[in-house]
Amino acid sequence: MDPMTSSIIFIIAAFCLGAVVIMKRDAIPQKMRRGLALFSIAMIAFAFFLIVYALFTMGAEKA
Repeated sequence: MDPMTSSIIFIIAAFCLGAVVIMKRDAIPQKMRRGLALFSIAMIAFAFFLIVYALFTMGAEKA
């Protein structure tokens, strides 16, 4: 699997996790809610970094 495909899969998974945490926040136990929210925020932030990095390196030649 090339790096671009794995990045796209990670980005989709991160945003899906964030959406599930937001939609099911009432069903998540109180002890898990804060940790799961922080983990989701970290994954979404890294996904944004991957998107920006892909945009900056879009026209670069591969050696």
